[in-house]
Amino acid sequence: MKTIISLIIALAMFLGACFAQDEPALDSLELPTELVAMIDSMHALDSTFNYMTGEITLDGGIATVNVPEGFTYLNGEESERVLTEIWGNPPGGSTLGMLFPEGSTPAFSTWAIDIYFEEMGYVEDDDAGEIDYTELLEQLQEETREASDARAAQGYERVALIGWAAEPYYDAVNKKLHWAKELKFGEDEDHSLNYNIRILGRKGVLVLNAIGDMGDLEDINSQLENVLNSVNFEEGNRYADFDPSIDEIAAVGIGGLIAGKVLAKAGFLAILAKFGKFIFVGLAVAGGAVWRFITGRKKEEEEA
Repeated sequence: MKTIISLIIALAMFLGACFAQDEPALDSLELPTELVAMIDSMHALDSTFNYMTGEITLDGGIATVNVPEGFTYLNGEESERVLTEIWGNPPGGSTLGMLFPEGSTPAFSTWAIDIYFEEMGYVEDDDAGEIDYTELLEQLQEETREASDARAAQGYERVALIGWAAEPYYDAVNKKLHWAKELKFGEDEDHSLNYNIRILGRKGVLVLNAIGDMGDLEDINSQLENVLNSVNFEEGNRYADFDPSIDEIAAVGIGGLIAGKVLAKAGFLAILAKFGKFIFVGLAVAGGAVWRFITGRKKEEEEA
């Protein structure tokens, strides 16, 4: 871990030296061997994934993803590799797949969307119009402070809920809920983004978690409608297919979906993913800049 962080710092310093100089001086600079090897290995890793587009049926046939324009999709097995081997999460096996903005990859990515199904029963939505989101935020901030104390007692950095990055919104027609929280970890000045989407179904909810940083908010917001429209339950699993004679009703409503628990499954995954992602995105941002510099130079040489 220390070696990786040292290389990130070295690469950042190297790039700073590169871009601080005039254009002609760049030709005389050479990348450190270790950094070239790391960039090459990351691209080699990316090449092992099978990126998909078009209509995808999720494992078990519960729902489909019509991969939106500007995105690519990785299946559940390969997404599990991303979350564990690259982003440093513990094995969970619950992911059904991930969406990546086109042009980004697990190793060279600033944000991505993890998809999984939470079988919790049929979520009644009759409380949606009665929720006071300001009061709910205050409740969540208090719960976060309590959870943060527990984290600190266990030797982990504190976490603070700064506020809504996007206030909760429930589409009662399409049964889709989304909201975003701005989080601060320790003394990190770059706040994290926890963007949540829930699609209500007959026996539970499809969970779409956008894992990123606050700098990704504008980009995610611009893609939100496309993402919301792209994921839907299959017939027989839709919200409208609920059968009260045989199906179970969830213990929570819309407010409960939003409130959850700070360290419940979805939030905990996002926290863990944020740590692992910090290391690899650090490499990706720096490595990507170098890669663009290298490939740009190669293209100029070929056209000359």
